[in-house]
Amino acid sequence: MAQFVVIIPEGQWATERLFQHDAVTVPASVAAEVGDEVLLVAEEQVVALARVEKADGELALAYLRRAFDEPVPVALSEGPVDEATFRRFAERLGAPADRKPWLVSVAMPIEAANPAEAVRQFWSHVLELGPAELPTYVWPSGDELAMQAFVLGAEANQDPEEEDEDE
Repeated sequence: MAQFVVIIPEGQWATERLFQHDAVTVPASVAAEVGDEVLLVAEEQVVALARVEKADGELALAYLRRAFDEPVPVALSEGPVDEATFRRFAERLGAPADRKPWLVSVAMPIEAANPAEAVRQFWSHVLELGPAELPTYVWPSGDELAMQAFVLGAEANQDPEEEDEDE
């Protein structure tokens, strides 16, 4: 089994940060084979550890560990990497974090004639605005005061009074 560094293209990295996938497919820019392990790098940071599941023109990489929110800075180029270097960065990703329940919400005022119409309008707005414009609110279950807004997978201030103070 060999180890590699694979760079995720910038546009694809943005999608990976927004949606939970079991695997990512990237162009086969390295000679990896099924079973090889890969450090996934985006923006000069190790963002995940993966295993090659398929290698035929493209690499299908199954996530083993993600560090999207706490990536590890790296100065490695794409290609094979020695085992000691690979293990050092893989260990810095840390163990998978304990999972806990979160509440996630998207709320918006909608004027409609009835609940069914309101739901249709809601989903139309969600599709139209998407994650680039529509804030999503998240908080640990049972701790509503810890609510945070996220846009494009990153924390975003939604308080217009605080924005005015910054100007």
